Amino acid sequence: MNVYGVTGWKNAGKTGLMERLVTEITGRGLTVSTIKHAHHSFDVDHPGKDSYRHRQAGASEVILASRKRVAQMTELRGDEEPALADLLARLSPVDLVLVEGYKRDRHPKVEAFRQETGNPLIAQDDETIRAVAADVALEIEDGRPVFDLNDTKAIADFILAELGL
Repeated sequence: MNVYGVTGWKNAGKTGLMERLVTEITGRGLTVSTIKHAHHSFDVDHPGKDSYRHRQAGASEVILASRKRVAQMTELRGDEEPALADLLARLSPVDLVLVEGYKRDRHPKVEAFRQETGNPLIAQDDETIRAVAADVALEIEDGRPVFDLNDTKAIADFILAELGL
């Protein structure tokens, strides 16, 4: 399975870029799945709902299914967070998996960068970042490409060319 990441600091535009890339790439007839890393506690379930009550009662995993979608929730209950490779293994085959976050993992990535955040460019010290998508003109010392953060087509072209898709 082809894996490509979008990484960057908080408020750098990662989620917007991911959303636009999914739309652009699926619009070209390719299948795409996504994985997003969250640094905080999150819940896709709501108190009082049946599946929430199952988890609260102690279920390790809960699958919620309907005609339109299936969601599987796993409670770690103190166990370690699964590695990206383990999460990728859970996915059905697709043409491309776009991964948001996972800065430290070794898959190829595009860095989303917004100058206003005041954060340093991650690409300077990370060779897994193959290109930068920025809201300002930048130049990277080793010549890696820099795209306009909103030029989704060019970023998608770059990713797909890198993967031979």
